[in-house]
Amino acid sequence: SLMDGVVAYDQRVAKVGIDPVVVAAALSFGFVYIHPFEDGNGRLHRWLIHHTLAMAGYNPAGVVFPVSAAIYRQIAQYKTVLESYSQPLLGLIEWQPTASGNVSVLNETRDFYRYFDATVHTEFLYQCVEETIERDLPQEVAYLEAYDRFAKGLQDIVDMPQRKVDLLHRFLRQGKGRLSKRARTGEFAPLSDAEVGLVEKLYEESFADVALEKG
Repeated sequence: SLMDGVVAYDQRVAKVGIDPVVVAAALSFGFVYIHPFEDGNGRLHRWLIHHTLAMAGYNPAGVVFPVSAAIYRQIAQYKTVLESYSQPLLGLIEWQPTASGNVSVLNETRDFYRYFDATVHTEFLYQCVEETIERDLPQEVAYLEAYDRFAKGLQDIVDMPQRKVDLLHRFLRQGKGRLSKRARTGEFAPLSDAEVGLVEKLYEESFADVALEKG
């Protein structure tokens, strides 16, 4: 089957050192064209990109390589890339709608996808990887460093478990650096006015230059 071919390709290229971006493009777009499931093919397609690049060491330890963010910013071009191969095939495929709202393919089509030309797909993914390295990854690392500064500085103000540190950070982020009345009278009622002031100041200083935190 075509899926057996996807698995065999993945195993074969792992032994010969083909560029990971080329592999990720061939695997992920090949998979989404095969469309083996009624639902979830797009999510698995993007997972394959992340997984292939992660296995190649594109991301620092503990950090997700956020290439999906670059893809979403260029969603129109992404759709154009997908259709660059699938659209010309429409006239060659016989199909009919199903009762579930899907389609049933009536003729044999596997040879259309067995050796598809992934050039434009690979070029697009290279573009997204470059943007991720130059824009998204530095922002992600800066965010993690800022969060560490916030969490460590918080220990000098008040002692709280990590779960509550995460919750405090979420409240501050939602409130653009200010703790809401709901938070102050609820989960963080034990904090004094002075401690709240110190926490808000710490948050402002920790995340002052972090683009991800500013939304």
